[in-house]
Amino acid sequence: MVASIRDVAQRAGVSVGTVSNVLNDSPRVSPDATARVRAAIAELGYVRNEAARQLRAGRSSSVGLVVLDVRNPFFTDVARGAEDEAAKLGLSIILGNSSEDAGRESGYLDLFEEQRVHGILISPYGDIEPRLAELRRRGTPVVLVDRESRDAGVSSVSVDDRAGGRLAVAHLLATGRRRIAFVGGPLTVRQISDRLAGAQAAIAEVAGASLDVITTDGLTVLEGRRVGEQLVAHDSRPDAVFAANDLVAVGLLQALVMSGALRVPQDVALIGFDDIDFASATVVPLSSIRQPRHEIGATALRILREEAAEPELPPRRIVFQPELVVRASTLS
Repeated sequence: MVASIRDVAQRAGVSVGTVSNVLNDSPRVSPDATARVRAAIAELGYVRNEAARQLRAGRSSSVGLVVLDVRNPFFTDVARGAEDEAAKLGLSIILGNSSEDAGRESGYLDLFEEQRVHGILISPYGDIEPRLAELRRRGTPVVLVDRESRDAGVSSVSVDDRAGGRLAVAHLLATGRRRIAFVGGPLTVRQISDRLAGAQAAIAEVAGASLDVITTDGLTVLEGRRVGEQLVAHDSRPDAVFAANDLVAVGLLQALVMSGALRVPQDVALIGFDDIDFASATVVPLSSIRQPRHEIGATALRILREEAAEPELPPRRIVFQPELVVRASTLS
């Protein structure tokens, strides 16, 4: 049988209130009573029901974080940034992986609201900003992560994906490439469609340049490898590829290198997006568009905490600027 706070009080010969004061490190309890309570806790194996205590106080000290794909190192780094900042504030992170599934995403939002979490950070799959605004109106702070809010109802912390897409393709064009392919998807993910829009804007500024769009079912190494194998098999192929993220770029690189028929970057230049740690460690170091991953997570957590403390604060939009990182995959 699980020991209760009343059991502890009875064993120690004190009131329930005294036990509560000891658990909360109150200086009002005498050293003798404190010693008896701590001895009773040890003898009974009492474990405080922290979740119940927090809920009685109004909200828990846990923050719900929903990401698109926990396998993507980008989101691991974002989560680490949020976790590091949460630890400074006495909060903890509960991670949910939507796996680019709207149903799973909705389920996590339901669960976190039911658990009365301190707030929710989310990198959304669908266009769910109206629902997030409703959560905020009902008292649950929400901050979008890795996607700019286009609704005044919620705060967001993101990178300018259009600028990043433009930066990537402008770099490829500057190296003399003209037949460029964009590889990534699904395009229903706003970050991906924004990166494509930036790429198209860069192409439009250079006469004779073209952009072929090759969509994928996901942003994975396997999808990149699949597209890479298709490129190898065709005589007509691009002379450069902009992959929507680094995982897709790694898969493309694997297929191109393993074919033995195409050299990177001499035959096909390749650039990714995110600049995950793996990007610099590939067989041909990968050029990429860097996002401040850790800072995105930390900033989102700080905003969430501020909005939890002051619900009347107006929503904010924080947009970081991306950075071009040039490595061997685009330098012939």
